[in-house]
Amino acid sequence: MSENSEFRFGPATGVGSMPGGDAREAAKTVTGSFEDFPFLAELPARGPGADMIGRTAGMLVELYARVEPSGWRFGDRPGRDTKRARSWLGEDLDALEEFTQGYEGPLKVQAVGPWTLAAALELRNGESALSDPGACRDLAGSLTEGLRLHLDEVRRRVPGAEVVLQLDEPSLVAVLRGRVPTASGYRTHRAVDRQIAEATLRDVIGANGGGPVVVHSCAPDVPFALLRRAGAAAVSFDFSLLTERDDEAIGEAVEGGTRLFAGVVPGVDVPLSDPAGSVMGVRTLWRRLGLRPGLLAEAVTLTPSCGLAGASPDFARRALAHCVRAARSLADNPE
Repeated sequence: MSENSEFRFGPATGVGSMPGGDAREAAKTVTGSFEDFPFLAELPARGPGADMIGRTAGMLVELYARVEPSGWRFGDRPGRDTKRARSWLGEDLDALEEFTQGYEGPLKVQAVGPWTLAAALELRNGESALSDPGACRDLAGSLTEGLRLHLDEVRRRVPGAEVVLQLDEPSLVAVLRGRVPTASGYRTHRAVDRQIAEATLRDVIGANGGGPVVVHSCAPDVPFALLRRAGAAAVSFDFSLLTERDDEAIGEAVEGGTRLFAGVVPGVDVPLSDPAGSVMGVRTLWRRLGLRPGLLAEAVTLTPSCGLAGASPDFARRALAHCVRAARSLADNPE
């Protein structure tokens, strides 16, 4: 079993982003929906610095980024974009602190992982940091230190929290397969060696001081085995993108004590099925793998399939509530 297998995860939570720009309203919605596994909401609709890349760039130590027409690019000093990102993060933390008074239990915070960050942040020449192994190492080190400081701040504000760090790695598969385009768009960057990718992730996962880390990807072909070896306590994914090719890796993950964060609720406005229908695929997978039905609630946390930034506020609230009801259905009727 993994060293985090005994950690008490909640049965349902969100992925990270929420619609709108009101930090207090988002924190109220999240904490009201998930009484036993809230998360720090992200509100990218506010603009650059509230987006996932800018937000995490604002956490970096001794590295700074600014917005260019092509995206986020490293700069020499903290400018207004860095200050804006840090200000919005502080606003979100203020709101979370307000609505978690007296809370004790798991609390999830999100940041972009080192490889998606390297694929997105540009060097001064306009190419992504992914093009320079030295830049990738510096970026991972800066991110690790920045996350340590951020997690310490979360623990100070919510002293009863058992902090879960989620690393968002939607570009990881593209990085491993050499599919990240260069600045010109005519070529792609060379694939990163899997051992280097794994070692870098292991170092950044260590930012939580031995606490549990979830790695999230809403892309197909999530590398479950690599993430487990790197020390991820849980893997978060869009359940609809799984194929039977993933069965062996998922079975090994569950048997090894890795928790599955299964994204079963759509992230955009669509009609929602009944809660039992939303987890039918999870039950089918369990039967196909020959896993004990009673293990379902112990091994699975339900989430939306990805962030909810593109949803309407009303749908986002209903989607979070639907995750809770679906998790209850899974626990009450595992067969």
